[in-house]
Amino acid sequence: MKIEEGWRMYTEINQLIKMGLKKSQIARKMTISRPTLDKYLAMSPHEFDKYLCEMRERSKKPEPFKEYILCWLKEFPDISAAQLYDWLEEKFKTLPFSEDTLRRYIRILRQKYDITKTICSREYEAVEELPMGKQMQVDFGTIKVQKNTEGEIRLYVMCFVLSHSRYKYCEWQDSPFNSNDIIRIHENAFEFFGGMPEEIVYDQDNLILTSENHGDLIYTKAFSGYLQKRKFRVYMCRKADPESKGKIDILNIKGNLLKIEQST
Repeated sequence: MKIEEGWRMYTEINQLIKMGLKKSQIARKMTISRPTLDKYLAMSPHEFDKYLCEMRERSKKPEPFKEYILCWLKEFPDISAAQLYDWLEEKFKTLPFSEDTLRRYIRILRQKYDITKTICSREYEAVEELPMGKQMQVDFGTIKVQKNTEGEIRLYVMCFVLSHSRYKYCEWQDSPFNSNDIIRIHENAFEFFGGMPEEIVYDQDNLILTSENHGDLIYTKAFSGYLQKRKFRVYMCRKADPESKGKIDILNIKGNLLKIEQST
């Protein structure tokens, strides 16, 4: 939010309150949430000025990452701030700003470069059931959980699901996966399932795929060597399109973990 725009909003909010409008009416008119409205109303002019200055400083923190953020926004205009934050974390590990700060920065970029968040509808149809041993699907995910002591810890998960039976296998660890982890966990999954499928479906993860050049898949050195040894067929989903994979849902897996966490 620019300082001029902020003061214009603050002044108008207080004028509308003096006119006797209800808070719900003012929030709709100003297109802000009720908690935000209450926060602004509770601030004195001096406090609001300090708040605007702090917001301005925070909004500069994602600036070094602008090239990546803008590129992703243009390629995937319907992407959320949460998705972009996850992608940046995967690429740079530690970020000097919060998801809320990134959300405000994205709002500025969308306005400046006229990138509208459009939701594209797509048609769905039932997927034909595959025979046993035909296909397995793989996904990765991360989640933050409370430690027994103070603070949080980030856990990383790699999950496998058999397309025919929906039988699942997952492994968790407290550090990001590397190429050796990926190969080791594949072997553990094959042992758990009692065999290896003909085809495995993946997202475009940088531990497996280095690039896609006009349909030609270029695998990492470690994964390419593993494929030569195991010789299963790979199906790579379209970039940033997990729905093209279908059967494995990492969100459900993470949600189940949280339920277990809360019950213990």
